[in-house]
Amino acid sequence: MRSTYNKFPEVAVRGYDNQAWSGWASICNEINARASASAKTVVVIDCYPGVQLAEFEQHFLPILNAVKVLNVESARRTPQALHELLARNLTDDRVFGVLSCHQLAEFYDAEKLKQLRQQVEDIQNGVVVLYGSGAALAHEGDVLIYADMPRWEIQQRMRHDGLGNWGAENPDEDLLRRYKRAFFIEWRVFDKHKAPLLKRADYLLDTTIKASPAMVSGEALRYALQHTTTRPFRVVPFFDPGVWGGQWMKQQFDLDPSAPNYAWCFDCVPEENSLLLRFGNVRIEIPSQDLVLLYPRPLLGEKVHARFGAEFPIRFDFLDTIGGQNLSFQVHPVTEYIQQQFGMHYTQDESYYILEAEPDAVVYLGTKTGTQPQEMLADLQAAECGEKAFDDARFVNQIPTCKHDHFLIPAGTVHCSGAGTMVLEISATPYIFTFKLWDWGRLGLDGLPRPVHLEHGEQVIDWQRDTQWVHENLVNRIEPLAEGHGWREERTGMHEREFIETRRHWFTAPVMHHTHGCVNVLNLVEGAEAIVESPTDAFESFVIHYAETFIIPAAVGEYRIAPFGKGIGQQLATMKAWVRG
Repeated sequence: MRSTYNKFPEVAVRGYDNQAWSGWASICNEINARASASAKTVVVIDCYPGVQLAEFEQHFLPILNAVKVLNVESARRTPQALHELLARNLTDDRVFGVLSCHQLAEFYDAEKLKQLRQQVEDIQNGVVVLYGSGAALAHEGDVLIYADMPRWEIQQRMRHDGLGNWGAENPDEDLLRRYKRAFFIEWRVFDKHKAPLLKRADYLLDTTIKASPAMVSGEALRYALQHTTTRPFRVVPFFDPGVWGGQWMKQQFDLDPSAPNYAWCFDCVPEENSLLLRFGNVRIEIPSQDLVLLYPRPLLGEKVHARFGAEFPIRFDFLDTIGGQNLSFQVHPVTEYIQQQFGMHYTQDESYYILEAEPDAVVYLGTKTGTQPQEMLADLQAAECGEKAFDDARFVNQIPTCKHDHFLIPAGTVHCSGAGTMVLEISATPYIFTFKLWDWGRLGLDGLPRPVHLEHGEQVIDWQRDTQWVHENLVNRIEPLAEGHGWREERTGMHEREFIETRRHWFTAPVMHHTHGCVNVLNLVEGAEAIVESPTDAFESFVIHYAETFIIPAAVGEYRIAPFGKGIGQQLATMKAWVRG
């Protein structure tokens, strides 16, 4: 049976078909027509890092009829100067840095920016083009184009095209170090820079698909994003192989059968995922983070926005080890540690919801009662040095698991999913902060040892989370709450130290939900198909399929989920998460 899982969900936007363009010729015609309305027009093309300026220089700039073209990055500070400025944030670690609070202007020579601006001012007539990452620092422009790029595409260009970091000239550096610099510095700095630009940009340029550019007016973009906060939607999932990856997603989601495995799927991580907007025949791909940056209050809700700012705090992703191997044995930092060491204001609390499990599958969770910390740490240290394998059976609880179990994993709890499980991970968003304690002696897909961070891990392990405590507090804390005709609601967690609340609804008939002013994230964990509807027809009906994650913005308020299509007559279930008040 062919998968019904939609790998390319779109938000259809009506009424703006004539404000979106595809192909360089159409895009240039629009910009040239706009520029010809004045004797002098300054066109500023600001860019997110990862956008290929060479593509502009070859296909776009030569047909803009410009009398002067300037690259703002000629005013950028040297790679060595940037390295010295960022050394504290970069650290010597291969994986972890410190979150940057820099402003983009710090990365430029102020005097050179002034000189660029003067060159623009000296031109009296014609079109002047100023382009590059940070172009708006030198001139506000008469026409502002912002060229954006989703983070997942940036990562693909790092892997396959040798993309280096912005201003670093490091295409041959270790991929993990390039990703670290992007995560801890570039994306933080450029998100701050682009948010006010998107609020006033005349156009957004999408060059995600090479040689297939698309552009939309700023007015249409902002309308589309505001429209998205009024209805259910999905972001674009992405799938990635791993040394421990399995085969379940490949079969269930109709993925490339030639791939060795798929380990991860980021099904709802707006910092990383794309958002697809459809304007007639033109599809625009943007970072879904743009929605969070521009419309955080209707999306997240007042309380969530007040607490987290323009940051989406809930993450849903998949971990597939069916036909694969154990995940790394790991622990996440407690709040004070992540704040002090990495500058992150909240931590990576999480949970494992089991979508599928093979008969002998287990979850590793917490230490066995009687474990002596120094003995376990010494065993882990010996394993890291290659002297022996870690004696997991001696130190760690191995808890049998089956479909629809829910394991809660507050920060500080040692854990990992064993082979033979398909996990829906429901967690806080800071996904990079995983301290591997033992990786079963494996190499990464790059042939290098996977980084182990025992020195961090030993600082945050909560040794009180032993066998009895884990079973009493973290395993299947299912509590019936309410029921009606054809439905029942259960609380499944999470732990009191975690800020996310989760509820499971079993249903064969329509179920009423309400956001109560807080963004909801849901997944259809049982059943083929359901439909999300507005009782007042405030938004168009939205069909979801098995294992799809979807977002209900806070502004939606009341909504209804009902069996639909192949789901009619089945027992269905959703898992819903939101931020506790």
